[in-house]
Amino acid sequence: MERVIVYIDGFNLYFGLKEKKWRRYYWLNLQKLAKNLLKDDQKLIKTKYFTSRVSFPPDNVKRQATFIEALETLKKFKIFYGHYLPNDIECFKCGNIIPKPNEKMTDVNIAVEMLTDAFKDRFDSALLISADSDLSAPIRKMKQLFSEKKVIVAFPPARFSFTLKNIAHVSFTIGRKKIADSVFPDEVQKPDGFVLRRPEKWR
Repeated sequence: MERVIVYIDGFNLYFGLKEKKWRRYYWLNLQKLAKNLLKDDQKLIKTKYFTSRVSFPPDNVKRQATFIEALETLKKFKIFYGHYLPNDIECFKCGNIIPKPNEKMTDVNIAVEMLTDAFKDRFDSALLISADSDLSAPIRKMKQLFSEKKVIVAFPPARFSFTLKNIAHVSFTIGRKKIADSVFPDEVQKPDGFVLRRPEKWR
C-alpha cells in the first residue's frame, strides 16, 4: 500500500467553500475527506491541518472553537496553528486607515512538516489540499531531494494555481460530492461525553 500523509491549508479550503456559498459543508470531517480522496491502493498515515484561531467577531470565534473541538476527536489527526498579524490598509474613498488581520505561518508550517516527513520517510506520497502558489518552493525542493516521493495537489473548490498544477505529479479539484460525503454528523461526542453540535449558521 502506498503511504500518504495529507496536508490541509485550512483557510484556503475555507475560503473556497465560502466562495461557492457551501456553508453547510463547513462542518467538515477533514479526516474523512482525506480518506475519501485516496485511491484503493493508498493508505492514510496521518492528516495534518493548518489554521489560525480567529479573535473576532465573537460568533466566529465560538463556531471555530466548536469546529476545532470536533476535529480534536479524530485519530491520526494533528492541528498546527499559525497566527494573525495586523496590517493597516488605507481606504481609497475616505482615506481612513482600516485594520485588516493577515493570517501568517500556514505556508511555512506546511513546508516544514512536508520536508520533515519526507526526510524521515513517513510517506510515499504527500497530498496537499491548497491552491497557495507559495507552496511551490518546498514542493520543488522536496522533488529535488526525494525524487522517489510523489506530490499530489488537491485544489479546494473555487481555487486553482497553475504553478502548483505544473509542479505536482498529479493535481485535481475536489468535487462537491467528496465534500458532501465528508461532513460530520450534527452531533459529535468528545471522549469525556460532552456533545458538540453543528453551529446553526452552518446548516
